[in-house]
Amino acid sequence: MAEIVYPPVIGAALTMFRVLDMKIRIEGAENIPRTGGAVLVSNHISYLDFIFAGLAARPAGRLVRFMAKKEVFDHRISGPLMRGMHHIPVDRAAGASAFGAALKSLKSGEVVGVFAEATISRSFTIKDIKNGAVRMAVAAGVPMIPIALWGTQRLWTKGRPRKLTQRHVPVTILVGEPMNPKRGDDYDAATVELRTRMAELLDKAQRGYPQIPQGVWWQPRHLGGTAPTPEEAAEMDAAEAAARRSS
Repeated sequence: MAEIVYPPVIGAALTMFRVLDMKIRIEGAENIPRTGGAVLVSNHISYLDFIFAGLAARPAGRLVRFMAKKEVFDHRISGPLMRGMHHIPVDRAAGASAFGAALKSLKSGEVVGVFAEATISRSFTIKDIKNGAVRMAVAAGVPMIPIALWGTQRLWTKGRPRKLTQRHVPVTILVGEPMNPKRGDDYDAATVELRTRMAELLDKAQRGYPQIPQGVWWQPRHLGGTAPTPEEAAEMDAAEAAARRSS
């Protein structure tokens, strides 16, 4: 497919990162195949995660087609960009069409990016995930690759003001070893294993981060930060969902 939009967007992002002297570390990029389909499964802590998760595939020369909520595609600014980069809209009221579109991309040799937690984790830990990524990988016969991002929440996350012009912010991107679930496997068990691997990668990224201050909002509670606990975050998410339904 024609790539008119994606390369310039990547170029603009990389230029901005250089201007801001952002310290980006990518580890494990060799785990992303240079050819053929693959499902990249990333944690979700920032509105900018698709940019950084996509960077993980850049050493392999790949462009990632991310699955994102339909509302992003409806926006007058982000919509044309998302469509131009051939990302995949997800309408939660009609999820089968998004699954079908992702499957078509995978079978044609594309790399598809998934945020399996569905929404941003306010606790900065891995939320419960569903087995959609596993089902997708099995149906397409492609590997599934876990990714952990850390530091992106400092730029723009849920409930916090945007700080897109911060300088010298470290961002860690860790790519795990591929998983190869097959037909006949227990999809729920494979999903538990995927979540475990993502949690291990995230813990490694957090503990190896160049800056580990105590008492800051962007650090998880179990590492001395003031972010909500997973239980508190779940309550906040439930309250938000209830307010959205009643509006």
